[in-house]
Amino acid sequence: MAEPTGGPHFVGTKEELMQAKRSFRTLEGRDILIVYHQGVFYALDSYCYHKGGLLQNGDIEEINDKLCLICPRHKYKISLDNGEGLVKATDVKAQPPVVKWFSRGVKQRVHTITETDGNVYVKLSEDPGWIQSDYYQGEDGKKERAKDEAEEESTS
Repeated sequence: MAEPTGGPHFVGTKEELMQAKRSFRTLEGRDILIVYHQGVFYALDSYCYHKGGLLQNGDIEEINDKLCLICPRHKYKISLDNGEGLVKATDVKAQPPVVKWFSRGVKQRVHTITETDGNVYVKLSEDPGWIQSDYYQGEDGKKERAKDEAEEESTS
């Protein structure tokens, strides 16, 4: 995966991105989803960290006080703010055991989005280390996404 060369990159006017609500852009070879929700812009890798599902059509829900994008493919929950994966599971340490939300850690790469004079810009994440959504931005991930999409189309 190539390191980001800079930015911020112009991705559109505030007005057009607000109207679109979801916008797909490729910046430095990386596919990014720009989301406008409840007055705030977010930018994150456009393919789900789990199996590369296209997040553009996912619902947005508030889960555990966090706005989350729900992958339409397998219903994985991803925090728009920081790319954290959330899962509902039983806390067996609690007495009695209770079902609650747990963090899976940061799974989806998020990018910095800014607005200046009615124009919106994205600066690609420079966070070091590998994040699971990075896989679906590379060549192996692209091949796997294409194979999975072909299988889904043949079964539907």
